[in-house]
Amino acid sequence: MRLTFRLPRNSLVFAGLATWGVLLVSCVVANRALLVPPQSAGATIVGSASCAKCHASITRGIHDATHARLALKGDDGQMKNVACESCHGGGSLHIKEGTPGTILNPKVSPETCLQCHVNARSEFSLPYTHPVLSGKIACTQCHEPHQGEANPTAGGARTLMTAANQTCAKCHPAQSGPFTFVHEVMREGCVTCHSPHGSVNDKMLKSRNVSLCYQCHFQPQNSTTQIVHGGLDHSQNVNRGTCWSAGCHEAIHGSHVNSNLRY
Repeated sequence: MRLTFRLPRNSLVFAGLATWGVLLVSCVVANRALLVPPQSAGATIVGSASCAKCHASITRGIHDATHARLALKGDDGQMKNVACESCHGGGSLHIKEGTPGTILNPKVSPETCLQCHVNARSEFSLPYTHPVLSGKIACTQCHEPHQGEANPTAGGARTLMTAANQTCAKCHPAQSGPFTFVHEVMREGCVTCHSPHGSVNDKMLKSRNVSLCYQCHFQPQNSTTQIVHGGLDHSQNVNRGTCWSAGCHEAIHGSHVNSNLRY
């Protein structure tokens, strides 16, 4: 005799709805994080409108910035725009005393930025990075937090390094040129080859070997024994190291004397 166990139809419907509800809730909350703005001891939230009274030159252009959309319930229970205080901490003491020590300055410590940009913290913890965590470089030396769209998928530019090459050139003038023969990738931006926050590779390169160059300089091969580029067999060259360290294209950023960037 075979025993058959069947659930009542109502039970199946309930189980289905319960499963759907669990999945829906997980989708809603899985990618969200609760963030608390930095705190200044003894200070309270006053709202960005109060900051504009003295810092009009900065707040004048912040209306279109991603940070300008942040709001928080103040001590009086009312929602207030905290575009300024989300990074600088509560402003009540600063308004009262007007001293630098009563407000947080993200230029001094990256912790204010990293409380929201948590992915950057992990990148700055890689073996080769800009020394942001050690305080030698501030996020604001490359990023403009007071203007523009911070989300790269929305086509933002200002907060994500306006004229990236010009930003890098402030500290790396020798690599920025101008050159008689420029590496074309320089026109696309330094970040095509470099990871600006950090990398596992020396010089913060996105790849440590010839595969970095192959992102742009790869061409279909018709031979199983040769690696042909520009009509020349490079199979022996690439085995000696990277394209820029095998005695070949050593002037990788640009050259004044050789169009192949040999030196």
